[in-house]
Amino acid sequence: MKVLFFASLRDALGTAEVDVSLAQGTTAEALRAQLIADHPQWQTALSQPALLLAVNQQMADWQTPLNESDEIALFPPVTGG
Repeated sequence: MKVLFFASLRDALGTAEVDVSLAQGTTAEALRAQLIADHPQWQTALSQPALLLAVNQQMADWQTPLNESDEIALFPPVTGG
């Protein structure tokens, strides 16, 4: 699955996207744990409590089951003004 990173999260991780292979039905939280296991230097950025998640361009929560064909987007909270 393709995982996209946006805004300050992209800057903190030093990349805009990664491809990850996980078992069908793996939760978004398990994906986050796998990303941290694969890239320990990302732990601080990916452990932000307010980190937002979208699956196939729809807001989702961290218990959402994922499919191999999903596009995952992670981004920090945004504010308008």
